[in-house]
Amino acid sequence: MTRSKLNYLIIFLLTVVFLWFFFKSVRWNEVWGYLQEFRLPFLVMTIFLGPLHLVTRSIRWKFLLYPVKPDLRFGKAVEATTVGFTITLLFPARVGEVVRPMYLARAENLSPGYLMGTIVVERTFDLFTNCFLLGTFLLTRHLFSYKLELQPETLSRLYFWGKLGLILAAVLFLLIITLYFLKDRAVRVFRAISRPFPARVRPGIEKFGLEFVEGLKFFHSFGRLLGYFGLSLVVWLGISLLYWVFYTGYGLKIPYFFIVPYIFLTMIGASIPTPGMAGGFDYFSKLALTSLYGLDPNRAVGLTIVIHSLQFVVTCLLGYVILWKNGLSLLQARKMGEGKS
Repeated sequence: MTRSKLNYLIIFLLTVVFLWFFFKSVRWNEVWGYLQEFRLPFLVMTIFLGPLHLVTRSIRWKFLLYPVKPDLRFGKAVEATTVGFTITLLFPARVGEVVRPMYLARAENLSPGYLMGTIVVERTFDLFTNCFLLGTFLLTRHLFSYKLELQPETLSRLYFWGKLGLILAAVLFLLIITLYFLKDRAVRVFRAISRPFPARVRPGIEKFGLEFVEGLKFFHSFGRLLGYFGLSLVVWLGISLLYWVFYTGYGLKIPYFFIVPYIFLTMIGASIPTPGMAGGFDYFSKLALTSLYGLDPNRAVGLTIVIHSLQFVVTCLLGYVILWKNGLSLLQARKMGEGKS
């Protein structure tokens, strides 16, 4: 079995396992009853808020790329972000993370390696920002205990995932800084990686590696670092708004800031590289709704199915429209993630 097939098999098994836990002991007659509780005005608001994170992520990306591309077209950044998320939803292994920079590189004549470096920065800050928001929530929760009383087991789980996420973010942050400030050594590492490849391929790998390291260059400016963190907060507070509106539409009286631990847990599930976030997002959403807010498991399943479906459909429709407008097929976009046009 090839390594690629083995990876797909592991992803498939992970999807099945998480979906099994998600659907375990579900009473579908109750789930269907809960699905019909949604209020139409909130459904419309949820649909319109769905693409908000694509816009805020694009603003953040444009800010990151300003030193090398001050005239970057914002519309192209939005297109690349939307197409990237569409491919991630439709294919396994989060290949959309590669498609996104490749799409923008082709549209704006930028270095693919450089853009890949910025995606690593983005993912690191996504994790760090969520850890920051969760930490703020845990530190201030005593002020609001009359609104949301967390069980010891739930608190223990939040502290565990929060510490794990913070450690991972810190490791990634240190790795990024090390790569940038020790560029010469990093280049030698990429050169060593390229040795097993044919001679005609090696220069391209070395060039990609150098461009990748250059994509981390904004870290030498504290002001830009702080500005990027501020924009990351805007991205994730906007995502929190989407979920808060959605669950309010279902009659859940959850204070806005109390959505933070739910977002953190579902982010963990969404990071599992299954197609469409299937299984991982669903299991962690159900876990969060039942353990944080005391929802009936069947109601948690119903609400998760609706919000997951809405995100999937809205994002993919927008992605299809963008690809159609630019004369690209879904498979052509997918091949960008393999370094093919």
